[in-house]
Amino acid sequence: MPPKSLLLLRLVFGIGALPIPLTLAASPAPPPPQSVIHADITGLRSDKGQIVCSLFSSAADFPKKMEKAVAQIEAKISGGAATCEFSGVAPGTYAVSVFHDQNSNGKLDTNFLGIPREGVGASNDAKGRFGPPKFAAAAFQFAGGRLDLLIPIHYL
Repeated sequence: MPPKSLLLLRLVFGIGALPIPLTLAASPAPPPPQSVIHADITGLRSDKGQIVCSLFSSAADFPKKMEKAVAQIEAKISGGAATCEFSGVAPGTYAVSVFHDQNSNGKLDTNFLGIPREGVGASNDAKGRFGPPKFAAAAFQFAGGRLDLLIPIHYL
């Protein structure tokens, strides 16, 4: 016969008697992967001002109508480079346009002919002929998860 202390444990905690169902707290499900478009901007002439990155989903608005962009980010420049990260992006077709806002006025400054006075860039390193690049040249498919882009800045 087992000692009294073991009998007491069996009575109080049900050890050796009927099985006690154990309920473990379910571990939280891992968060879904972020939907992020990460753009590294390179080739900046100076750290003066800021970078303005715009994410577009429409050819009609790209790249001139920044107010029609799906998202817009301003980023600090350090060592001639900057990073823009668009989070929570739904899968689809997009294009990114970027400019070096050297005087921090929030707009792309141009000369009287409309040629940018500040550095510009686009996804796929798309370049325009006699105007800005076309959406089709800068467009890429985004399936979700994380997408890394490299966008060099060009001064015209």
